[in-house]
Amino acid sequence: MSEPLAIVPQTDGVHRFVAYVDEAGDEGFGKLAAGNTAQSHWLSLGAAVVNEENDRHLPGWRDEIMSAFVSKKNQRDLHFRDLNHDQKVHACATIATKPIGGCVISSNKITILDANELEIFKRPQHLYNYLTRFLLERITAACKRRASAEGAKASLKVVFSRRKGTDYDNMRQYLEFMRDGKEKMKPVRSIDWSVLNPADIAVENHKVRAGLQIADLFTSAIWKALEPNVYGRCEDRYAKELAGRLLKINGHTLNCGLTIIPPYSKCPLSSDQRAFLDWVIDQKKKARG
Repeated sequence: MSEPLAIVPQTDGVHRFVAYVDEAGDEGFGKLAAGNTAQSHWLSLGAAVVNEENDRHLPGWRDEIMSAFVSKKNQRDLHFRDLNHDQKVHACATIATKPIGGCVISSNKITILDANELEIFKRPQHLYNYLTRFLLERITAACKRRASAEGAKASLKVVFSRRKGTDYDNMRQYLEFMRDGKEKMKPVRSIDWSVLNPADIAVENHKVRAGLQIADLFTSAIWKALEPNVYGRCEDRYAKELAGRLLKINGHTLNCGLTIIPPYSKCPLSSDQRAFLDWVIDQKKKARG
């Protein structure tokens, strides 16, 4: 299998990457606090990351998936939620063979209900922006590591899937605020601003960009591995198909290509959720063995 984050030789010493970002789950807390299953327990924000050359191949890779589905072969809008189980497995298995990197941040919203910051996270877009920060910290770091290994610099463009109720100008201002060092408390990690300029953020409709549709696969696959269904069970088959494409640092996926909030050691997990995350951790051990 190729590197999760492939590169193409450049003549100007800059490796250019594109990250397509989508989400799964919702930001709501009101019904969740009342024990209502209408709101998700988890909110996941994820990205499909490619180099500039492979960005051109994304529509063809999307079409490769769709052509296998008799009822959808002439369609060009791939939506994870519209696929049946077998189609989801096939879609994820197909993308797992492509030089695409995946990165997903998943927040266990249940843990926020008892937190002092609940009122803050109830504000529109606050949790979404919070996860965006985590996501971009990890992606910019991965792009820089990959480019630096070739003695080059890295540049990242980010394309968000248009989302109702999200103010992307507000997000740019939030990123600029961080970039300019105006936060009262210095974060443990930081977005690498040598890789990303807040001006290099775009917003597109899901149906017109194959990259956003592939980001949907990564994000929804991980979300399904963590979000309990009406029977309290989780489905990790899709995430396991894609696990090899998740970004890694020193061979480790957890807290790089897959990050959960709160961290694994502090997060209340069901047996299904813990089994999946233990499986992810175990892949490093098997690789060394």
